[in-house]
Amino acid sequence: MTLPPSAPDWDARYDRADYLFGTEPNAFLKSEAAQLDELGEVLCVADGEGRNSVWLAKQGFRVHAVDASAIALDKARALATREGVADAIRFEQVDLTRWHWPKARYHAVVAIFIQFAGPTARADLFSGMKEALVPGGLLLLQGYRPEQIGYGTGGPGAAENLYDEPMLRSAFDDFEIRKLVSYDAEISEGDGHNGMSALIDLIARKPVS
Repeated sequence: MTLPPSAPDWDARYDRADYLFGTEPNAFLKSEAAQLDELGEVLCVADGEGRNSVWLAKQGFRVHAVDASAIALDKARALATREGVADAIRFEQVDLTRWHWPKARYHAVVAIFIQFAGPTARADLFSGMKEALVPGGLLLLQGYRPEQIGYGTGGPGAAENLYDEPMLRSAFDDFEIRKLVSYDAEISEGDGHNGMSALIDLIARKPVS
């Protein structure tokens, strides 16, 4: 089993003057955010340096952003302050492998490139995200497919951490899957994700009853 990186490992990655994944929002999130309910709170899972939570706050959403790295969260707070949305985001340092996920709290969960976990830890993360959504809430998830290892333009080096359509369809078979697509595209998200990439997008809705 591949163990997720520890907080010190992530601190070392984020301890740099610039932003590892840039400060612009993820393109998938930006294109699909119109589906989210502005009246509810959005949970950004493993949000890192805040590019996605800050953008959501600028669109009028209330956001809870969690990450393991204190350094990343400090940079996220600085970005939120510069963009004038610090009051709209609650930043929290958590170890997602041990976190007690809130129950039925969020109208949306955003999980962008959270592939630091192997299959066992990933199952726990998916279970937590499901429980955290209110009935009718939306999950927006983007990740890399196994073909990404050949591109080498970002993401984990462990194939077991990557997603494919049958795996995600099985993991969320109790949700209404609104979108599940695989494709290759050029992305530019700082030095961390840069170049042709093997992507997979999932939008799934928690049943109302």
